[in-house]
Amino acid sequence: MLDSVLIANRGEIARRIIRTCRRLGVRSVSAYSSADAGLPFVAEADESVELQGSSPRDAYRDAQALLAVASRTGAQAIHPGYGFLSENAAFAEQVVAAGHLWVGPDPGVIALMGDKIAARNYVADLGLPVSPGSAEPVPDAAAALDQAARSGYPVLVKAAAGGGGMGIAVAGDPAELATAFESVQSFARRLFADSRVYVERYYTGARHVEIQLLGLADGSVVELGLRNCSVQRRRQKLLEETPCDFLPPGLRSRMLEAGIRIGTAAGYRSAGTVECLVLDNGGELDFVFLEMNTRLQVEHPVTEETFGVDLVEQQLRVASGLLPQAPLTSAGQHGHAIEMRINAEDPVRFLPGPGTITDWREPAGPGVRVDSGYQAGNTVSPLYDSLMAKLIVHGDSREAAIDSARAALAEFHVAGPKVNIDFFRRLLDHPAFLRNDYTTGVAEDVQRAQAGQVVRQ
Repeated sequence: MLDSVLIANRGEIARRIIRTCRRLGVRSVSAYSSADAGLPFVAEADESVELQGSSPRDAYRDAQALLAVASRTGAQAIHPGYGFLSENAAFAEQVVAAGHLWVGPDPGVIALMGDKIAARNYVADLGLPVSPGSAEPVPDAAAALDQAARSGYPVLVKAAAGGGGMGIAVAGDPAELATAFESVQSFARRLFADSRVYVERYYTGARHVEIQLLGLADGSVVELGLRNCSVQRRRQKLLEETPCDFLPPGLRSRMLEAGIRIGTAAGYRSAGTVECLVLDNGGELDFVFLEMNTRLQVEHPVTEETFGVDLVEQQLRVASGLLPQAPLTSAGQHGHAIEMRINAEDPVRFLPGPGTITDWREPAGPGVRVDSGYQAGNTVSPLYDSLMAKLIVHGDSREAAIDSARAALAEFHVAGPKVNIDFFRRLLDHPAFLRNDYTTGVAEDVQRAQAGQVVRQ
């Protein structure tokens, strides 16, 4: 096992990685921005160094500053967590060139799958289903209109270098498409320094399902089940659960086989996720490839809870050239787990509401896990994502997990910032959610119900 890790991230995921490092006897090093100096992860790491030379907003994207901390502290490896530089192939290459271990897949795989157009084409060449769309970047609005006419409306305009729900717009007709194209292209140029965009069919009434992969040190790729990530606002996830019991066994098997095929063909190592849309074609469910995330997912705890596996440990083992201590297979999944993202945001309109935390009381008990980045007295900064904690529950069945979620939400108290806990209380009573028959529009349904409007039942 490697001996030390620099965590190139912050908040709850930094604490999550520190926890595994401590259990394994691996020295943890945190690199933190001045805005985060008082957060728990800074105190909990074996060594913490403030990032110099960048504004707090940009600190965790400053590759040279992070590498300087790794060199100064003698960190053998760098774990990027999720977000920030976790899917930046150039940073991964710099890490390796500087003599550190990269806790993630090969930089070439990151580059391939991080380019959404290249990834679509790669998966299509494997003979797997992708949504109708452009195989090349769309250079201008006229070309976007041509592609939309072939794909059929509504369409998504997407940044080729995008991710995390950013750099995406929906267009239902040619007028909306012209505006969406200019908006996404401008956003992509500004945020990703890459103005390439593409157009693909947008499916209403779809479900967002992902396949957890783990590429092992011996070159094999295993799957660790499917997660339903269909509770979203602005195409960003709020609640995830596993297993996906609503899927017919045949479709479930085909999706898992597709994930293994993609990972194996790419020579994938470490944890990664293949994201798909599940569509209802006249009463029969099918799927199309959406994208691949070459990192640890925010929602990885639901897989951990149902498989009894520590995915961060497995990432560190792969980076060290070690195999799992016990076989990992879908047959090992047990029970049902649900994760809710506790965000500093309005529970109705989902608008950010940062602030200083004056009260923070977490739920506890059998089957309840909280991965948090904050505690009372900390300030949730508007500089970063609004995620404060992840509430994870695990039960013998989906119904038991929902009951546990209700009880845990009642015990979770946060004062100071706005918090979205009330949204989850309403969601857990939504008829479609209770039937396990909901789509990516369910969060909007909950919003409309709050406003007294008619919702889908």
